Amino acid sequence: MHSNTNNKVQKNGRENFNGKSTATLAQQYGGNHKLGWLAYLPDSWLPYVQLARLSPPAGLFLIYFPHVFGFLSAAIILRAEPSTVAKTAGLNFGASFFVSNAIHIWNDLIDAPLDALVERTRNRPIPRGAVSKSAAAVFTATQALGAAVFLFYLPVDPLDAFLYSAPGILAWTYYPWAKKHMNAPQVVLGFCLAWGIIMGSVALGANPFNTGLLDRSKPYVNLSALCLFLANIVWTIIYDTIYAHQDLEDDVKAGIKSLAVLFRDQTKLLLWPLLALMAALLIECGRVSDMGIPYYGVAVGGSVLSLGSMIALVDLTKTESCWWWFGNGFWYAGGFIAGGLLMEYVLDVVI
Repeated sequence: MHSNTNNKVQKNGRENFNGKSTATLAQQYGGNHKLGWLAYLPDSWLPYVQLARLSPPAGLFLIYFPHVFGFLSAAIILRAEPSTVAKTAGLNFGASFFVSNAIHIWNDLIDAPLDALVERTRNRPIPRGAVSKSAAAVFTATQALGAAVFLFYLPVDPLDAFLYSAPGILAWTYYPWAKKHMNAPQVVLGFCLAWGIIMGSVALGANPFNTGLLDRSKPYVNLSALCLFLANIVWTIIYDTIYAHQDLEDDVKAGIKSLAVLFRDQTKLLLWPLLALMAALLIECGRVSDMGIPYYGVAVGGSVLSLGSMIALVDLTKTESCWWWFGNGFWYAGGFIAGGLLMEYVLDVVI
């Protein structure tokens, strides 16, 4: 039985150090494979769940983690009540769910012609014909409307809520074309995701910045929020560049641009300085906000250690290694930053 299983794996795709094949990786968000809880859903639902990146849920937490960073850092500064933080966490999770659905569907809709050229993505719902482009467009619109509803629950007036969200909306709308227009689309993605820090801060009642355009006041930027925002951008560049190495050969052939395509076998020479920059930004965020040991030990130390391990150990020439380290590097680093901020809040504010 074991021998037959190995033969099937080796026949259908290269086997990696965890026994996971490229065939298995191609099933992520594509094909007619109903793994885990998807087995309980009607077949007609499968392509829509895949479009929304709900299984595995990494796509959702790509969106939610920055929101968590935003409202937890604001909660520490404002010394918010636990009930307020809990309510804000729920609000941000609901908003993140719909934002994640909308932007992933939109991305697949625009990327469909390119996805059809890449081995790992050619079996996603739109390229394989399981969902039409018109149906995907309608699905995108419904999820975007669902996300917009949450703007009315922010503790600011509706116009301010829209203005705070507008840069993120514009950036997410443009992002699918960034892979065609520039060699560093990861920077655009980083901005998109990091904007969740701004929205998370606003959701808790903080004011991360003020342009002064509406009330003619003096422009203002919260330095702590700015450092955390920039650190999140750098974090995204690191893990998404490793993610992009999965499809390097196909991306080169298809004309898809990325930092992985630009640097190729020299990518790690880029990632190490970026990690140092991220660490410096997180440290400055803590200094400005007068953070304590939990933040520096867990949020800074834990995230830097996990990302450093990822950069050191990932084999950028192997698709399976890139996927495994992307997943683990993303979850661990995000978890450490969120955990460190939560510990800082509990020990400094709650207790």
